[in-house]
Amino acid sequence: MFSSLKRKSVRKALVATLGVLALLWVSACAGLYAIMRQSPETFARVMARVPGPVAFLVLPFETLWMRARAGKLHVGDPAPDFTLAKLDKSARVQLSALTAQRQPVVLIFGSYT
Repeated sequence: MFSSLKRKSVRKALVATLGVLALLWVSACAGLYAIMRQSPETFARVMARVPGPVAFLVLPFETLWMRARAGKLHVGDPAPDFTLAKLDKSARVQLSALTAQRQPVVLIFGSYT
């Protein structure tokens, strides 16, 4: 009789512990997702303080990142207007000024270093 009571209390403690751990994990995932939705500077500031193995091994980092940074553009949507500095930093170029010329615009995002 004593061992069955002991087993039940151990089982309750285990279930309670797992429940708390699951709640902490879900809370950490939600917090990380919310931080990922912020500006890159805010995200970098927070991630600089998080131990690497915790974020990458315990939490579904890549899945959260892909959902948080998915964006709202779909195939066929017009590109949002933006302004960039020229490579020599002599002037700034705006996308809407280039598309107003009714010529195709090709955007290449890559490294030239």
